[in-house]
Amino acid sequence: MADMLTLTKAAAERVGLIAQKQGKPAILRLSVEGGGCSGFQYKFDLEDTPDANDSVSETNGVKLVVDPVSLDLVSGSTVDFVESLGGAAFRVENPQAAAGCGCGSSFGI
Repeated sequence: MADMLTLTKAAAERVGLIAQKQGKPAILRLSVEGGGCSGFQYKFDLEDTPDANDSVSETNGVKLVVDPVSLDLVSGSTVDFVESLGGAAFRVENPQAAAGCGCGSSFGI
């Protein structure tokens, strides 16, 4: 299951920094919720521990965890951290997304 999702080195470094500042483990949860301008939206949170049924992938000691329901919608995705003039954000490159929005935080299937 670990090969279903990829966390880039840039994203792993950023999660590590945020987790260190907050005194938490370097575990990023990616989940999908209904809403956003295209039907679904990505949500990121720091976790203390993965749940037993989570899919877990690891990059440079940083874990990316996804629940089974969200995994169906983001399987094969890459999570990256991008800094640009518009700001800095985690971005999901989702091969399953048939439609997206300009902000990059929501998608449709």
